[in-house]
Amino acid sequence: MHHKKPFLVLSIFSLITLAFYFAPLQLWASDEQKAKEIIQNQCSTCHKFEGKPESKFNLKGPDLMWAGNKYQRPWLIRWLTGKEENLYPKGYRWDISQEQIQHPALSLSDANIVADYFIQHNQDPRIKKSFVDLSTFTERESQFGADIFRSFSCLGCHQIKEDGKKIGGPISANLYDAGNRYNLDWWSRFAENPQDFTPHSGEYLADLSMLGARYIIGYLMTLGVDDFKYFEPWNQKEFKNTNIKNGARVYKEYCVQCHGAEGKGDGPGASGLEPKPAVHAQMALSDFPEDYLYNVVYYGGKAVGKSPNMPDWGVTLPTQDIADVIAFLRDNFKGGDTTATTPEPKMAKSTSASCVQKHKAKKAPAAYLKRENPLPATEAHFKAGKALFLKEAKPVACQMCHGKKGDGKGPGAGGLNPNPRDFTCSPMMKDIPDGQLFWTIKNGSSGTGMMAFRKLKDEQVWQLVHYIRTLAK
Repeated sequence: MHHKKPFLVLSIFSLITLAFYFAPLQLWASDEQKAKEIIQNQCSTCHKFEGKPESKFNLKGPDLMWAGNKYQRPWLIRWLTGKEENLYPKGYRWDISQEQIQHPALSLSDANIVADYFIQHNQDPRIKKSFVDLSTFTERESQFGADIFRSFSCLGCHQIKEDGKKIGGPISANLYDAGNRYNLDWWSRFAENPQDFTPHSGEYLADLSMLGARYIIGYLMTLGVDDFKYFEPWNQKEFKNTNIKNGARVYKEYCVQCHGAEGKGDGPGASGLEPKPAVHAQMALSDFPEDYLYNVVYYGGKAVGKSPNMPDWGVTLPTQDIADVIAFLRDNFKGGDTTATTPEPKMAKSTSASCVQKHKAKKAPAAYLKRENPLPATEAHFKAGKALFLKEAKPVACQMCHGKKGDGKGPGAGGLNPNPRDFTCSPMMKDIPDGQLFWTIKNGSSGTGMMAFRKLKDEQVWQLVHYIRTLAK
């Protein structure tokens, strides 16, 4: 067993190192005194550690009175030891100089002493336990948070990453690693009113509901966290013990008004709606993934790029009713009179002009119309595009509407008006620029069943364009 001793020594050393990063240590009197000296001699020349918050234009660096609440300890250790990049791309005081200032780096032992001092002494009594429960935060909510981040102009000052590239104004702290840097409780209080922490700094109070605040705070806490575990509500116990009879009751009370008593899209409210409600009777809802159906019912049509007329029932209906009505949809609507669930005869790809469809697709901006697919037409890209088309694209695979063959006859096609585009129609597809296809996939097409696939990376969208082109050849 002698040969295992080095491993044992390494393991103990590793545990000690991890303890330095993750575990707040009880400070000895000598360590506390040393922390005070470091803060006084190296930190206080730029940072405030007591008093009231004031305008950043009176400061040299961010206030640290609440550093013990604000930062996650592992990140703080990395920052203090010089292992993190500068938070302010244009400098904290960009009005004075936009040159990067090299922050002093401490030894690992000194960084731990200072971090522990912050945690024990630099606490803000205004910070309470967050109302956001990240253990129930869903991927769809994160997308809502991302939308709020953009619509509330946060991107004007803060940088995030999109497809691995930095985007946004480099005026304030970058946020692409926010989930590894900040504590959830601090974020929640900061979002309530940023001016309470940084008056006259450019931060402003946004008109957010509590639900909207949950979305954006949760979203920020996912940034940079590669292994963030999103909650999957369709795996709750309620979905394993469904009652189809109760689901029929829910459908009658909440869905019939638009979708009709038999799911034919002819409910009393349908006549005044555009686009028209989905015709469930002609859709193979039994083939749709449970997460997709959950998101449509819980968060509404707009959550998946469908009609905003479809309400979000999540706040109204209890979880069991949602689980039961989804079970009813899957059990009751399995394709109707469409051919979606039966084998299709082999057909030649459409070459007649009669296959050309009139569509309401919004014309892409001129800059996009000029773009050609930047990816080479390789087997690897075709294969990746096919996988996205048939299975991997989110919120739902393309074939669910466009069909496995791309002929517009997928499980959901029968209930959509206008019908999904037939990609096998050569006369039509040859006149659609690559840039238009890219734009439509990314942004969807209002007034149709075509949803936006904003979560797809640019490379994935171009791979889809490559594969779609093969369907009409």
